[in-house]
Amino acid sequence: YYARAVDPTMLHILSTLASAQTIGTQETIEVMTSFLNYAASNPDATLRYTASDMVLMIESDASYLTEPKARSRAGGHHYLGNGPDKPPILNGPIHNVSKVLRSVMSSAAEAETGGIYIGGKHACPMRVALEEMGHPQQPTRIVTDNTNADGIANGTVKAKRTKAMDIRFHWVRDRVKQDQFRVLWKPGKDNYSD
Repeated sequence: YYARAVDPTMLHILSTLASAQTIGTQETIEVMTSFLNYAASNPDATLRYTASDMVLMIESDASYLTEPKARSRAGGHHYLGNGPDKPPILNGPIHNVSKVLRSVMSSAAEAETGGIYIGGKHACPMRVALEEMGHPQQPTRIVTDNTNADGIANGTVKAKRTKAMDIRFHWVRDRVKQDQFRVLWKPGKDNYSD
């Protein structure tokens, strides 16, 4: 099955342009020109959806201090895949998110943990909907490319150094303990959200 959609990487550009529209600069014009050139040269972009076990999967990533006012951006790629005992597939997205984090992050690990949090927050209603449609969900796999964020989420990093971290991000640790999520580390080259 094929569907028309916006390329997930374009969501980041559209979000950046929306944030900069009131304070546009020459760089804003260059980004807009790049986006319009991409859209003009790819008028028939399609996504491919493959039959799967309907298990929700998330690829998460963040960029540290890349937005105006020392903000960071977090993003996630949500898709339906197979269970852990079957070969992995990368399906077309059922949801993509690209969001500027409101708080100023104190480290790349905190920004990455924020990305996991946002991906998990968006996944909760999806998990419920899938279960109500008759597709039982195992712990949702969230992939990150930051070992510290993986350690924070899984509770393998001492909380002594993370006390100043935004309290909302500890929500992820609680959900991992409840077996709702399973956070895994993969290198950036294997993270589709990177």
